[in-house]
Amino acid sequence: MGRRRNGRDVHGVLLLDKPAGLSSNQAVQKIRWLFQARKAGHTGTLDPFATGLLPVCLGEASKTAAFMLDADKTYQARARLGIATETGDIEGAVVLENENPPLDRDSIDSAMEAFRGTIEQVPPMYSALKHEGKPLYKLAREGKEVARAPRSITIHRLEVLSWHAPDLEFRVRCSKGTYVRTLAEDLAASLGTCAHLRELRRTASGCFDSGMVSLETVVATVEQGKGDDLLLPPDAGLTDWPRIDLVEPAAIRFSHGNPVDAGTADPGMIRVYGPENHLLGLGEVTGQALKPRRVMNLQPVNN
Repeated sequence: MGRRRNGRDVHGVLLLDKPAGLSSNQAVQKIRWLFQARKAGHTGTLDPFATGLLPVCLGEASKTAAFMLDADKTYQARARLGIATETGDIEGAVVLENENPPLDRDSIDSAMEAFRGTIEQVPPMYSALKHEGKPLYKLAREGKEVARAPRSITIHRLEVLSWHAPDLEFRVRCSKGTYVRTLAEDLAASLGTCAHLRELRRTASGCFDSGMVSLETVVATVEQGKGDDLLLPPDAGLTDWPRIDLVEPAAIRFSHGNPVDAGTADPGMIRVYGPENHLLGLGEVTGQALKPRRVMNLQPVNN
C-alpha cells in the first residue's frame, strides 16, 4: 500500500467493522490512507483474530479518542471447551486437551455468577502490557513467563447465548482492561476444564452500538467520492457528556487555549461549542473556570 504524501483536513469518526486478520493499527492506517487524513486513531484495541466495532477517529476527532478508551465494551464470543492454546485464542498452538465434564446451559450459567460484577483478573502473557519496558507477548514468544498482578475489572453482563458441546457462545459487557480470552479460560477452569476462543466480535463500544461499516463498503464508498458521508461528527462518541455554548469573545478566548467563565456549568468534562453550533473542543469545569483540555481546529473543509 503506497503512502500518499499530502493529507487533507478531514475530521470525523468512522465505525469500522474490523475484519479478522488485521491488527487494530493496520486497520486504522488503512482507513487513514483511504481518507488521506493527516491524523487517525482508535478508541480501543481489538485482537487481530477478532472482528467488529473499531471506532476510527480521523483528523481533529483523534483528540477525542483518549477520552473514549475508558468506555464499556460489549462482545459476543465463541469458546471451545476442552482445548487450551498458548494464546487463549484460535491463533495459538494447542497446549492442553481435556475431556469435558457433563455440562448443560444451567450449570454454565450458574458458574458465570462468580464472574459477574467487580472481579480480579490476571492479564494474559499474550498481551501488549509491558514488563520492565518490554511487551508481555514478546516475552511469551521467547518462552518466558513473568508474574502479573491481578487487575480489578467489572463484568456488567455475562450470559449464555448457546451451548452445543464443546462450543459455548456467550455475550459480555465489560469495563476497560477486560481480556475476554482470559474470562473464557477462567470460566472453563471453574467448570473443571479448559478453553480457548474460536471467535470474538465486539458489538458495542461506549455509546456506539450500531452503524458499523465493512472495510469493503468503505473502499467502495471512497472510490465513489462519497467517503466523508460515512463519518460521524468528531464528538459523536462523547454525546453523554454535557455541553456548553459560548458566545464571542469567550469562544475566541477558548479557541486560543485560554480559560473562560463556566457560568452555571457543573464541574467535570464538557463539550464546548461556539456560535453556529461550531465545536470548539473539550474542556473541564473547575470552580467557576472552564479550562481547555483539547482545542479543535475545525475549519471548513476545502477538498
